[in-house]
This record gives sequence, structure tokens and C-alpha cells, in this order.
Amino acid sequence: MVASGSGALQRAPKRRPSGSRPRRDNSLTRIVTRARRAWDRPLTAYYLIFGGSLLITVLGLVMVYSASQITALQMSLPGSYFFRKQFLAACIGAVLLFAASRMPVRLHRALAYPILASAVVLMALVQVPGIGVAVNGNQNWISLGGSFQIQPSEFGKLALVLWGADLLARKQEKRLLTQWKHMLVPLVPMAFLLLGLIMLGGDMGTTIILTAILFGLLWLAGAPTRLFTGVLSIAVVLGAIAIKTSPHRLARLNCIGATDPGQGDQCWQAVHGIYALASGGIFGSGLGASVEKWGQLPEAHTDFIFAVTGEELGLVGTLSVLALFAALGYAGIRVAGRTEDPFVRYAAGGVTTWIIAQAVINIGAVLGLLPIAGVPLPLFSYGGSALLPAMFAIGLLIAFARDEPGARAALAMRQPRFGRKRAGGPRGPRRWNTMRRRASAARSSGER
Repeated sequence: MVASGSGALQRAPKRRPSGSRPRRDNSLTRIVTRARRAWDRPLTAYYLIFGGSLLITVLGLVMVYSASQITALQMSLPGSYFFRKQFLAACIGAVLLFAASRMPVRLHRALAYPILASAVVLMALVQVPGIGVAVNGNQNWISLGGSFQIQPSEFGKLALVLWGADLLARKQEKRLLTQWKHMLVPLVPMAFLLLGLIMLGGDMGTTIILTAILFGLLWLAGAPTRLFTGVLSIAVVLGAIAIKTSPHRLARLNCIGATDPGQGDQCWQAVHGIYALASGGIFGSGLGASVEKWGQLPEAHTDFIFAVTGEELGLVGTLSVLALFAALGYAGIRVAGRTEDPFVRYAAGGVTTWIIAQAVINIGAVLGLLPIAGVPLPLFSYGGSALLPAMFAIGLLIAFARDEPGARAALAMRQPRFGRKRAGGPRGPRRWNTMRRRASAARSSGER
């Protein structure tokens, strides 16, 4: 068709065939693609570990303050007593986290044996009369004077991770892990020594966590299925004996899924934990408005702080906590899977197993899916002895995440270099372009 007055030839618009559908909008596809690219960037694990652990710790401080006020007042203490102690432990833990995140890998390996020796000595001193202190029927504390106490078994988790990772890494470098005896000895005997010292104090929950760390290290080392079956069988038999010979533990096992307070005093805590979660609803009753913490729910600021979180912050709050732990677990697995250093792989896998297994056992007990093991929620519950080694372990993960080649290049590009001329001097633009190319290459390799 010829346009009037212009002489220009114009095409008639194409008509869509009858019955055809319009093209789908590719905006969702572009969003998913960008999200995957962002997820695969070199600094993703670093930001997830640092940000996730920071949010868990800060939210934990808030919930400790909310859940512990009534308990402190009942003990004739200031309402902020437990919060101040937890805040002090968090400040010390932040220093440990920063120090661990800046240590080179060789220094972490050098600290493995001193930390293990210190943990064994302290765990043995717990059983010495006059030194060890019993809390809630478990003899696993050492008093430092006044109201300060430490639980050496919490540091035993960190000791097993570091020492086990260094041991397996040295054996892998010598190609000895193909023999089952080198895979088991001396890792399993030392783990059983730590487990025995813990069981002497009656702490079944920490025993389960150390067993999970041991299995995690063996799995990362490539232990065959029959070896796993043998070690697991021994652990199950010993656990069954420990539960059968203790009426207290057997009663806790019978409280799985309990919803009736009339089932006995042993099930009181489990039942009221379910009540707290059920009364929270979707958005909760409001921060500080929990009813169960007014004497109905024992250990509201320690083992059952997740129940108070569900009551005050609702399903949204509990799902947020679960999402943070899931992100932390994913980042730890990613660090362990991408490294070529065997020590980093074993240590990152051991720390991830420790944090996630303890979180699953604590939350599972609150939900009534697992027996109450008496373990705190990592980085969240009240307790300086549990918080300090956990934050040091998070510092390990941060150091390993920073040490990845792509992450090093990306961080070097973002760090300001004082005195560098980017536009004025002859070397400024060239150096800046070189760093940009390195970061781009690292990002593309991470995407692949």
C-alpha cells in the first residue's frame, strides 16, 4: 500500500492466525536466570555464611531477652540478667569469629592438637569432685567462680572437627585413606574417648552431636557402606543401652508426639512447647507477649527458645529461622564441595554437620518429632559455652569461603587501595582494568 503524499511503500501489519496464542512473557525466565547467576557468584557462600550467622545471632539475642525476663525475675535477678550475659558472650564470640576468619589455613591446622588436648583435659576435670558442677542432673560443667560456668563438651565439638579434619587431610595427602584401618584409626578411638567422657556426665544430647560429626567426617573421607554400617551399629547398640538403663531418657523417648499434660512430668516440657507453637498462629502474639514463658514452659530461653519464637513471632518467625539455617547449611556444603584443599573440605563439612544436626535435633524436639535431647539451638539459644565455639566455627567457614580463588579476586577488586591512581597516573587505569578482568573471569568460572 502506497502512503498518500509521501510515495513511501508501507507494509500492512501482519495478522495473527486465528486460534494462535500470544507469546509468553519471558520476564519470569529472565528473573530465574539472573537469580541463578547471582546464586553461583563467587561471593555467594561468603555472604550467606556471614549474613545468615549474623541474623541468627542477633535474632537470638532478641529472643533470649524476651524469653528470659520472667525466669530472671523469678530468681530475684534483674530482668536483663541473662540477656547481658548472652550479649557479653556474643561480643567475645564476635572477636573469635573475626580472628578465625582472618587466620590462614595452616594456623587452623596448627591449633587442632592444642584445642583437642585442652578439651580432653577439661572434660576429664568435670568428673573430679569439687571441680565439676551438676546442672539439671548432668555432670558436665566447670564453675569459674560466681555465676560463670563453662561446658567443656561444647569445645569438644570444635576439637573433633579441627583435629579430625587435619588427621584425614594428612592421610589423604599420603594416600592412606584407601585402607579402612587408616580411615578408622585413630579417628574413631579418639571420638569414642570424647563420647565416653561426655557420657560419664550423662549428657546424651552432646553425645549425639559428636556422633553426627564423626559420621560426617567419615562420609567426606569416602568411607564404604559396610564401614558406615558397622560404626552405626555400634553407636545404635550403645545408645540403646544408655536409654534402656536410664528411666529419665526412656521417659523422654515416650514423650514423642505428646499433647496431653497428664502423661507425666517428663512430658510437661514437650506438651507446653507444642502449646506455645500452636498459640502463635501465623504472625504470633507479639514480641514479649508469650504466655508459656510465665512458668509453664521450662528452659524457655535455652532448649525451648524456638517454641517461644513460634508463640511470639508466629509461623513467619519460625520459618525465617529455618530459612536462615538452610542457607547456612547450603553455603557450608558449597564451600566443602568447591575446594581442592582436603583440610578445608573436611573442616567445612564437619562444621556444617555440627550446626545443622544440632539445629535439627533441637527443633525436632520442640516440634515433638524427636525426643528431648537437651541441646541448645546453635547461635540462637542462651549459653555462652555453646555460643563461643559455634562462632569460632562460623569464622572457619568464613575464612574458607574467602579463600576460594574467585572470592579472593572479587574481594580484592572491592577493597579500596589507598594511594592508587585510577585515572590520573599511567599505572592506575591499567591496574584497575586488570582487576576487573580477573573478577570477571572468576565470576564466569563460578557460573560454570
